[in-house]
Amino acid sequence: MSRAVILSEGFLGSTYGKTANGLCRYSTRFTIVAVIDSTKAGMKIENVVELANPEIKIISTLKEALAMKCDTLIVGVATDGGFIPDNFKPYIMDAIRSGMNIVSGLHQYVSSIREFSEEATKHGVSITDVRKMFSEKRDLFTGRIWKIPSKRIAVLGTDSAIGKRTTAVYLNREINSRGHTSSMIGTGQTAWMQGFKHTLVIDAMVNDFIPGGIEKTILEAYDEEKPEYMILEGQGSVLHPVYPGSFELISAGSPDAIILQYAPTRKAYDGFDDIPMPPLERFIQILELLSGKKVIAITLNSENMTKKEIEEEKKSLSDRFQIPVINPFTESDRLADIVISTVK
Repeated sequence: MSRAVILSEGFLGSTYGKTANGLCRYSTRFTIVAVIDSTKAGMKIENVVELANPEIKIISTLKEALAMKCDTLIVGVATDGGFIPDNFKPYIMDAIRSGMNIVSGLHQYVSSIREFSEEATKHGVSITDVRKMFSEKRDLFTGRIWKIPSKRIAVLGTDSAIGKRTTAVYLNREINSRGHTSSMIGTGQTAWMQGFKHTLVIDAMVNDFIPGGIEKTILEAYDEEKPEYMILEGQGSVLHPVYPGSFELISAGSPDAIILQYAPTRKAYDGFDDIPMPPLERFIQILELLSGKKVIAITLNSENMTKKEIEEEKKSLSDRFQIPVINPFTESDRLADIVISTVK
């Protein structure tokens, strides 16, 4: 695998740094060696990104990454609108001139910037714009998904950048460790970077072809692997006015059950302080009405919470909704138990 450094200057550990955060926890496509973020250089990665690989170093400069024999620079942020931050551009240019390949999942393609593409050609390096790879997919929905027996669990959320993918990754891994078979169905650029084979990037596609793309990805996973379970990574949130999501996955992915990711400390949508977060019961009601299936577990994003607060919140929500409430970072085994015992 390529030895990669992630560019996350100023964003590591934040919601905008979710691509970097996810790659620091899991990747089979790249060997993640280091992360560039001078604001946190020298800190232990696990103290910035919970459950990150402790061997990854936080560094300040591209020169350090080259000394560590990194051959790939990954742009590790998910910005509003998907634009390349201006302060990232010198790093990208220096990486290209140093012979490093570039990987980016942003809406603004690195390869569309003439200076970058010309330098890449001159230095014989590749630029991989992940969303560009999926922008021309033109698959039509067939309905064959209703005939396959794999049980599909959609991991949806009350907000964007709330940990849906991470919960899906841990759940998928835990189910497979039990001797069952499970396939992760990725729906965003980070899942592709993490190496999940059955992935499409929904927000890079023309809307008319999203249902067909979801179905085809699921059918390919079934035809190749015949798994007992499929874990569907959610995008955005069904009530989010800026990043609406969930309906395409419910409609085309036809899940048998839903897991709902929730952050108790978020009183407004992430990055939109003037838009209050709707009550949790509204999300549960809408998702169950849309899908005709049950929310079988609530998983907590425990940001800005103490261990005591987490346990108190788990009990409160469980008593209130009569639904199991799980900390996915520490209780993926319990979450797998719920899926295996409930979804038959």
